[in-house]
Amino acid sequence: MPGNARRSNGRHSKIGKRSKSTFQEPAVASIMLPMKPASVTRRRFLKRSTVFAAPFLLPSGIWSAETKPNDRIAVGFIGMGKQNRGLLSRFMGQESVVAVAVSDVDKTRRETEKARVDKKYGNTDCAAYNDFREITNRKDIDAVCIATPDHWHAIQTIAALDAGKDVYCEKPLTHNIHESIAVMDAVKRTNRILQTGSMQRSSREFRVACELVRNGVIGRVKRAAVNFGGPGIPCDLPEEAMEPGLDWDRWLGPAPVRPYNSILSPRGAHNHFPAWRSYREYGGGSVTDWGAHHLDIVQWGLDKDESGPIGAIPPKDAKATKGARLVYDEDIHVLHGEGVGVHFFGEEGEVQVTRGRFSISLGGKEIAGRLDRNDKSRSLGKELGKADDEFLKDAKVRLYDSPGHIPDFLNAMRSRKKPITNETVGARSAIACHLMNLAYYHGQELKWNPAKNKFAGKTGKAEWLTRDYRGEWTV
Repeated sequence: MPGNARRSNGRHSKIGKRSKSTFQEPAVASIMLPMKPASVTRRRFLKRSTVFAAPFLLPSGIWSAETKPNDRIAVGFIGMGKQNRGLLSRFMGQESVVAVAVSDVDKTRRETEKARVDKKYGNTDCAAYNDFREITNRKDIDAVCIATPDHWHAIQTIAALDAGKDVYCEKPLTHNIHESIAVMDAVKRTNRILQTGSMQRSSREFRVACELVRNGVIGRVKRAAVNFGGPGIPCDLPEEAMEPGLDWDRWLGPAPVRPYNSILSPRGAHNHFPAWRSYREYGGGSVTDWGAHHLDIVQWGLDKDESGPIGAIPPKDAKATKGARLVYDEDIHVLHGEGVGVHFFGEEGEVQVTRGRFSISLGGKEIAGRLDRNDKSRSLGKELGKADDEFLKDAKVRLYDSPGHIPDFLNAMRSRKKPITNETVGARSAIACHLMNLAYYHGQELKWNPAKNKFAGKTGKAEWLTRDYRGEWTV
């Protein structure tokens, strides 16, 4: 099952823990409002707020349904497949948000979602576009939510950032390493907010697992393992009759021209995650799908959000789809193809974590956890609380405690503080995935300099960092 299939509301060790109360809607406004709040637009209010040193959160009453739409955060949605339909629902569930536009190269998908937005608000105001630039160029849109195939992510993200928008973009943030660097540079250049859809960081089991590792509860980390499917493969799908209402050339975008196949762009308003992610032209297989989740947690647990691996080693069997390894400082190897999700091995114990499952063992004995989802005798919440109480009560390292991935993004838009999976987190976790794939694709051991984002030790080739872009769609 693809990593997107179970996304749910799920920075580095120097960052102190944010208490949950920081993100709760306060009973009263934390700053004085003018006597006529209707005369203050959301943009003017945010501009004024920059003089305050501490982040603030407006109470829900200010962002009520009675507030004019242009006083709320206006969001446009790009790519209206299954994933963005779910995100659209979550964003519209926030009182501070108004969805104003959708974009998709498939007429059926965009018109279906326009109708849903219009029904939600009881009007016909939602715009529906074929070209995503109709959204990024609108002056009245504050943020965009991008959930297109991976080969479009960086192009659309950078266009939105350059147009002054904040961006929520699905994982993996990029299609290749060159794009990861370009996105980080674009955020720095534009000073916008970017949240990557690596939602596992907003789930308690992953945060507690990484806090246990970061505080040395299992001793020095010796190695780690991650379990997900294999790398991408070249696309060899046969031609099918074209789907009516689909702009196929625009779906391909920067990728090579090839005939239409419904496996890549399913017909109509489908309810499954398409298999375009399996093909190198558009994605990176499970390595950049589920890997963008689990390797992201490895980066968090090893305190590598600001750097990353220093190498990648292919499996001995050139045809193998598991067995590649990433190498980190202190000769820590992360093996692809073992464990329940993410598995940290320390000198004194182990931590295992995946969605809805968690365990910590010391000296070969499980201290707390629930790895079997069918075990009704244990509660995941209670087991996490047990580990927290026993090992983290006086912890020196407390990680970013997110209130939920989308609320965290919206809070970051207001405070102008980095969200939990900001551009550096998202781009560097994507780089880890891309390095693993490059080891599979080329069958060579690679050395990597994360400070310079370049191959090291006379390994690798510069062209492996990027792709051949078609037409106007370049990064």
